[in-house]
Amino acid sequence: MAEPFQVALDETDVADLRERLRRTRWPEAETVGDWSQGVPLAYVRELCRDWGEEYDFGFARRLNAFPQFRATVDGVGLHFVHLRSPEPDALPLVLTHGWPGSVLEFLDVFGPLADPRGHGGDPADAFHVVAPSLPGFGWSDKPALKVSRVAELWDRLMTSLGYDRYGAQGGDWGAAVSNALARTGRVAGVHVNFPLVRMGEGELTPSERRALDDLEEFRRTGSGYSAQQRTRPQTLGYGLTDSPAGQAAWIAEKFWAWTDNKGHPEDAVDRQRILDAVSVYWFTATAASSARMYWENAEADLSTVDVPAGISVFPKEIVRPSRRQAEQRYTDLRWFEELPVGGHFAALEQPGLFVEQVRGFFRLVR
Repeated sequence: MAEPFQVALDETDVADLRERLRRTRWPEAETVGDWSQGVPLAYVRELCRDWGEEYDFGFARRLNAFPQFRATVDGVGLHFVHLRSPEPDALPLVLTHGWPGSVLEFLDVFGPLADPRGHGGDPADAFHVVAPSLPGFGWSDKPALKVSRVAELWDRLMTSLGYDRYGAQGGDWGAAVSNALARTGRVAGVHVNFPLVRMGEGELTPSERRALDDLEEFRRTGSGYSAQQRTRPQTLGYGLTDSPAGQAAWIAEKFWAWTDNKGHPEDAVDRQRILDAVSVYWFTATAASSARMYWENAEADLSTVDVPAGISVFPKEIVRPSRRQAEQRYTDLRWFEELPVGGHFAALEQPGLFVEQVRGFFRLVR
């Protein structure tokens, strides 16, 4: 039985955060004039000053504007947003976030997806939206689970809500979970904005070569976070759970590295949204538990996805396959579009485009 849930912030926790930020022991500045050694000291100090002195801690209020619940599913406590559409024939849709994300990524798309009529769209595109917090993330329990197990929990959650046929959408780890959901037999279709496929096989076109070169550069200079979380999540957790400055830097770097920006993360995502993202991890103390997702799933699952599928490729995404490459894994690929703007946090960076892509694909499989 699902119980209504609201995010509550304890003022003593807010006061503790502010005190920790005031007492931060800062390292010396980087010895380069760019971000190649990590987040510059000046930016982290500025971000943390605003977090402790200017930020309104309104992420809880913004999330609490939507109906949330907690339910125990097969022994695991899950937090989720459940926004039923006013349209009776809406298609159920489970949205899954990744790391370092949360259900907050979807705040700007919940309304348009559930109530297109109320947002200038076609009511035939409506969804009953379910957005769970991954185990180990946000307000869900913190067991260490493989993606296949998370997909089982999602399927049981959806059927418990009365949804025997539904769509699945995700990016990052959410894409992996959505791909795994394809094996349940109840998924009408899968849409992902992080299409993990084999990209180095055969003779490559110039655009495929550029995408592979970018991926190899990411592996060379941008994948240290993954190696740490995949191999020593517990060790990492001590520093990030104890130091808000450390947690802020760990996440803010990804908003620089993975968004479609002009050199600064706030070109793509405003500071409030970055601090919202960091705050979720800080107040739920989920640095270590979220990192364990990498530990449990160290080997990527590249098995085929055989249900109707849609892929949206944003230009600053880490993995950008061609349609030809994507079809090797997604055997019933019905939607493939390359977008002009946007990066890894698609729903957050480009909510309008994200909604258009999700609506467009699911029109084909309703």
